[in-house]
Parts: sequence; structure tokens; C-alpha cells
Amino acid sequence: MTDVVLRRSPALAPFLARGALLSPFKRPRPDAGFPRTRLVLPGLRVDLARLAAYERVCGFATGDDALPVTYPHVLGFPLAMRLMSARDFPLPLLGLVHTSIGITQHRPLPATGVYELSVYVAELAPHRRGTEARVVTEVRGGSDVVSGVVSDVLWESSSTYLARHRTSSGPAAERAEQAPLPPLAEWRLAGDIGRRYATASGDRNPIHLHPLTARLFGFPRAIAHGMWTVARCLAAHGTPQVGVVRAEFRAPVLLPGTVTYGSEGDRFELRGGDRLHVAGTVNGSPA
Repeated sequence: MTDVVLRRSPALAPFLARGALLSPFKRPRPDAGFPRTRLVLPGLRVDLARLAAYERVCGFATGDDALPVTYPHVLGFPLAMRLMSARDFPLPLLGLVHTSIGITQHRPLPATGVYELSVYVAELAPHRRGTEARVVTEVRGGSDVVSGVVSDVLWESSSTYLARHRTSSGPAAERAEQAPLPPLAEWRLAGDIGRRYATASGDRNPIHLHPLTARLFGFPRAIAHGMWTVARCLAAHGTPQVGVVRAEFRAPVLLPGTVTYGSEGDRFELRGGDRLHVAGTVNGSPA
């Protein structure tokens, strides 16, 4: 794998545009080649005003010294988009669905720290509905200017993104229905949640911003960002300073709408009526 060192975090909008233009020419399959490049961004400092906006829209307490467990994903997303919008990434960006995320936090991350961020595509894999890409994001302590030594991984995540297409595996098996967790809160979600989260995170995918742009992609209304839904759940559930979070995105959340947050032990979920939107777990120590 080849490391490409970036001087600054890239802007997302050009990658969304490039990915949209290239999507019709992509032919996804699990044995396709994919970029063997690791993008590295050293000397990263967190914009505290943008962090506070993120904390407010997701329901985290503001002003804490440690970053919310989901925030490094926001920092790494522009790098992931640069990789997934490139010509040598075989899955079309349009229609790509974020299906899961696993996060391991080895140490708390001070909001005022200096970090090295890296993102790479780890693999492509067959899925019962198409082809799935696994994208890894890692956060390390900032390198020493003289020695160039970089610390161990402080935070890491593995996200899966699904491109749906016909497969030879036959019809997809139905998931076993889970019994609902005890409901703890009902949240009425405003129609502007997608726009507010986009401002805080930089993810301005049109399916999240307005009913008209969402309809262009087959949704009746705008849908909430998957990473907003899991962050909102974790803000309510609470997370340990060191631990593991896993979440699956089962169905989109339409905006505006009403959802029910449920939790029991280390499990949490978000439902709309009988429909499961997000299911996850929080464990107190890395596996």
C-alpha cells in the first residue's frame, strides 16, 4: 500500500460532484481492483467551533475536553470520499449505502490535541445484495517533528458501504426479527436535521438536505444521515472513555419524522413504529 500525505483536509463538494459524474461508468463486482492508497493527514487540529456545532446537533454535552466517540469519523470522511470518488474505486458513489460501522477507542482524544489521520480501503467483499467495500479510518497522536515518530493508534473505525447489484447468490435471506428494546424516549425530528448536521459535519449529500433533491434518488423525503442517527443514540446511551461501538444501519429515517430510542444493557436501537432503523452495542473495553 502506498501512503499519500496530504497538506490539508480536502473539501467534500468536488468529490461528491466527481463521484456523481463517474458513477454511471462503474461496474461493481467483489473481485474488482480498488485503490491501494492510504491517505495520511498529519498535524490535524480540531476546529472547536465546528465541534461545538456537531455536539449540539447530535445531543452531546458541549465543552467536554474529550472528542465524542463518533467525531473522528467526521474528520476522516473527506479522505474517505476522495478515495471512493476516484476513478480506480470500482463502486458507484451514487446509491452507495453506509451499512455498518465499528469503532474502537483505545484512549480518550482531547479536543485540543494534534493528530495524524489516515484512511484506506481495506477490501471488497461479496454481499447478498451486491458488493461491499470496507473503509478503515485511524487516528494517531501527532508525529514528533524531529524524529517523525508517530504514536500507536488511539482510535480506529471500520465502515462498510454497499453497492447494490444483481448477484448469483439468489434472493437475499430475510433477517431474523429482533424484539424491540425497552423504549426510553420518543424523538420528533425536524425537517432541517439533515441540513444542520451537514453544516456541522461537511457531509452535504443531497439526499439529506431537501425533499426535492432526495426525490431525485428515490426517497419520498430527505433522510437523516446514518452517522447522525448513531451519534444521537450514543449521546443518549453514553459511551466509555475506552471501548468498542458497533452499529448497523437497517433502514433510512425520513425527515421530518418521529422515532423511538430504546436501550437495554450494552444494546441500543432506533425505531420508527415497527421499523428498525439502527441497532448497536457499546462495550467498555476493546475486543
